[in-house]
This record gives sequence, structure tokens and C-alpha cells, in this order.
Amino acid sequence: MTQSPAKAPPACRFQSFSEPSSPAQVAPRIAALRAALTGQGLDGFIVPRADEHQGEYVPAHMARLAWLTGFTGSAGGAVILADRAALIVDGRYTIQAAEQTDAGVVTPTRMEETPLERWIERNLPAGGRLGYDPWLHTPAGVAKLEKAAALAGGALVAVAPNPVDALWSDRPAAPTAPVRAHAAAHAGEAPAEKLARIQAALAEAKVDALVISDPHALAWTFNIRGGDVEHTPLPLGYAIVPREGRPTVFLAPEKVTNEAGDAIGAVGEIAPPGALTALLQALGAAGAKVRLDAATAASALASLITGAGGAADPGADPIALMKARKNPTELAGARAAHLRDGAAIVRFLSWLAREAPKGGLTEIDAVAALEAERLKTGLLKDVSFTTIAGAGPNAALPHYRVTESSNRPIEPGIFLVDSGGQYEDGTTDITRTLAIGEPTDEMRDRYTRVLKGHLAISRALFVKGTSGAQLDALARLPLWQAGLDFDHGTGHGVGSYLSVHEGPQRLSKLGTTPLEPGMILSNEPGYYKQGEYGIRIENLIVVEERVIPGGDRTMYGFETITWCPYERALIDLGLLDAGEIGWIDAYHARVWSNLAPLVEGEAREWLERMCLPL
Repeated sequence: MTQSPAKAPPACRFQSFSEPSSPAQVAPRIAALRAALTGQGLDGFIVPRADEHQGEYVPAHMARLAWLTGFTGSAGGAVILADRAALIVDGRYTIQAAEQTDAGVVTPTRMEETPLERWIERNLPAGGRLGYDPWLHTPAGVAKLEKAAALAGGALVAVAPNPVDALWSDRPAAPTAPVRAHAAAHAGEAPAEKLARIQAALAEAKVDALVISDPHALAWTFNIRGGDVEHTPLPLGYAIVPREGRPTVFLAPEKVTNEAGDAIGAVGEIAPPGALTALLQALGAAGAKVRLDAATAASALASLITGAGGAADPGADPIALMKARKNPTELAGARAAHLRDGAAIVRFLSWLAREAPKGGLTEIDAVAALEAERLKTGLLKDVSFTTIAGAGPNAALPHYRVTESSNRPIEPGIFLVDSGGQYEDGTTDITRTLAIGEPTDEMRDRYTRVLKGHLAISRALFVKGTSGAQLDALARLPLWQAGLDFDHGTGHGVGSYLSVHEGPQRLSKLGTTPLEPGMILSNEPGYYKQGEYGIRIENLIVVEERVIPGGDRTMYGFETITWCPYERALIDLGLLDAGEIGWIDAYHARVWSNLAPLVEGEAREWLERMCLPL
């Protein structure tokens, strides 16, 4: 690898470039865990990526998988046995896992080939007692683990406290970020109105109460935001919403600002987190049927209810779909956020186009410059995730995070930047792949095939009831025709000043939720040539109803809300048809009309050149 220039990394307000872990730490930590398990009569232990809310983003003090194995990706899990261990990750993280862990101690394993349950079934010794933390797995997840252990001739054993915690001597403290009110001007709907809809859904489902275990749902319902995890304004906590009456929100009182306290207090009660157990047991003792979010509720919550005599009812949290369908205020905010964000991106890209060919820039320089441009808006609250800025072979890592040691110069070839901003009126996420110098014919071919897939989603028309899984192949077909593909979904849902990754909507082979008007998704097919370069193109899109003259079905399409030109130097016009060229030209015309008033000088000149008809 080419060495980056020796200089201190530029300062960023929201991101750092320190090394998150070292493979050298893995062996002694695994050995210590094995000794602790032996002392407890266990033959193994499962360490998932999750925290007690089963979230993608976890606070530092819950990052047990990263501490133990070195792996810092957003999805995965490890199984540690006495004589072997596996780190099981999906295709996005195959290379990253191998680089971050000690493969002599922990074997990186592709989830698509060997799911965690299958690995247990094949490797847990007969009679083996496999431990797990019931706060880190859902009831359905535990059922799968129990089946796998039984097929291996062993048993799954709930363990408390988590044995990793006793070994983690420098474990960070729990977060204490303030919980703030989210203004009605941005939320578009009052908590009382949301609670009325939620309680109507509980009545229809014939359940007595709902446990809100997903912090995103908690934030949305009560119009509050926090800062307990990186880059996502989440308050970590719970709530119990009865079918009738006032809900109870479980948050550390010292974290709740007066304004947020007043907002919650207008519709419900606030109790300390430690009171959750007693209230769940009281519901159970009363024989209540309590809905648990099947996606995020911990098995321990179900045990508290059933152990007291109640009925736990894992199923769909009705809040998930309500939150996914953005109201007009949230959509207007998202469009406004994307305009200011698009102007910041254009200023950054025009700077990069001038400076990168001169040499001397690094990936970290680019990350810092882009964050600085977003800060100039005066409205940036945070980045929406750690910026992915990959030069050359680093661009082939879909979830690459630049560090001081991995930092590469931006040299002739491909440079990929995937980034986003958190604004109170909206969350943004955009990827552009750029040519530094003259690209190869292969690069132009691959980029254009990715672009064709991106356009196929942008232009899609589909009947009401269509899911993301049914559309996902549209983005892949141009790559499939050349024997190529990518190992991640085509798109994910996006929240409203919440998580940049929001469910249940997604464009993916696994996306079974029907797409509905108001849902925001990403549209980001890609191509990755390991060790050489990577390509991804991403805009955010909104599901909207479309009227088809003469049609007799309710039809939907997508409104694109991201504004930034594509990389002209990487487009092979010979691979595009007239309809695709016409869509790009019309999009570029709107990029120009939307952003030209927001930028000036060299940035405006660059934008004008990039938006000329193909």
C-alpha cells in the first residue's frame, strides 16, 4: 500500500481517525473469556453485535463484540468455544473482519454460507452448555439458538451478568447525553395524536399494552431526541403504552431536559430505567397480553412478563410503519435538508476536482473538508454516519472507515465518498464515485452498469403492494448481464432526524414490507473489485403515488430528493439508451436549477459544467 504523507490528520468535530482496535488484543481477551466460561461450567458463549435494544448503532459501553474480536462493523456475531471460535459477518464485512481480528484465534465466516445457528449446530460438542445474554437476543433469536444447540446435542444457557463485562477493565461509562424535545415544526404531529393511533392499533391487535424497546420508536412517539449513540440522535430507553391510559417512559431523569420533560409529561409519566422490571412484572401478574417488538425486544423482557403470569406477544411494533410513512412536514424538511446538503456536497466536489489532480490529498483530508462544508450550513447537528472515503482498493470495502494507518493518498483512479448529515429537519445520505485522472475502460463500463441499475430504480413504476425484494433485481440486472453483482442491499430506509438506516422498508432481497407513499429509501447499487477499486452511486428517494393514464391499479414511483451531478468522466454513453440519457439530462437540469442559487464562484462554475446535457 502506498504510504500517506506524514502529517497530523485534520480536525473534525464529529469524526475521528483513531484505530478502533488491534488484532493483537484478540488472543488474550479470548483466552480470558474461555477461562471465565470454564469457571461457570460453560463450554461456550455467544457475543452478538447487539445491545439491549438490538440496534445497529450501539453505545461504546455496549460494543462487546468489538472489544473481544476487534471487529467494528455494524452487523455480526461471534461464538467462542473452548477450542475454536467464529466471527460471523455478512458479505459487506468479509474483508474488514479478516483485517480487524486475529484469524489465528477467531475464524472470519460468511453469514451467507454459514449462519451463526448452523455454525453452532456443526461445532458445539455433544453435551456442551452454550451461554448467552438474554438481554442481547430476541425471543425468536433465542428459539433459533436453542434449536441449533439441541441439534448439536447440547443446551443453551441464559447467563447473567454478561461474562465479557467482568473482563472489560477499561469499559466506557454509559452515555449521559441530554434528552431534548423535537420541535413540532419538524415533527409535524403531536405525541398525543401519535399515541391515539398507537392505542387504536393495540385495540385492533387485542393486546393490553405495548413495550417500546426500539429507541427510534421511542424518539418518534414522544417527539424527543438524544445523543446516546454516535451520529444518530437517539435517547436509549423504553416505554410502556397501555391500550388505554397514559404511557410510562423509562429514562434516566437527570438526562431529561425541562422542555423534553414537559413534552413527555403532557401525555405520560417518566420513570427511572430501574422501574421497568417492576411494571412489566405487574402487567404479567395482572394476566396482561403484552406486545413486544419482534425485531428489537430482548428475550429478557418476555421472561419478565411470562414469569409473572402474563402473555408476551412478539410481533410487529405498529410504530415502525407509522414512523416509516413520513408526514408532509417531515417530507418538506427532508427536501429542504437535501438542498442545503447538496450545496455543501457541490462545494466539496468542486474543491476536490481542483485539488486532487495536484496530488497531496488523502482520504482524511477529504473527510475533513466535506464535514467542514456541511458545518458551513450552520444547521448541521452531526454527520449521519462515519464518512466512507475510499481511494483505490479502499473503495472496494463497502463500509470502509479511514484511520490514521489506513489513510491513503488520493491518486489517479477511483475515489468513492459516501456521507450524510443530520439536520433537525432531515437526515441525508449520498454516495458519489469520482474519477481522479483518466479512468480505464473497465472502470467506465462498471460505473455505467451501476448507473443503469440506479436509474432503473429511479424510473421504476410499480403496483401498490410491491415490496423492495421485488424491485431489487432491477438494480442488479445490468451487472448480472456482465456476470457481476454486489453483496449488499440496493437500498435502506431513512429516518427523519433519526437513523440513516431505518426499517422496515428497504430495497433488498430480504425487503418484504410493501412500499408505501411517504417512505424514504436509499438507491445505491454498487460494484467492488477487491484490491483495486469500488463503485457506488446513491440518491435518496421517496415513494409517491403515480397516475397512469388508462390504468386501473394504484401505482407508485419514486421522487428523487438528492441533488448532485453524476461523474461524467465515468459514463460510457454507448451503454445507455435514449431514455436513460434523457433522465440523466433532466435530473442534471434540476440539480442546476436547485443548487445554482446556493453556490457561487468556482463551485458554481464546476456545477454548470457537470450539469450540461450528456
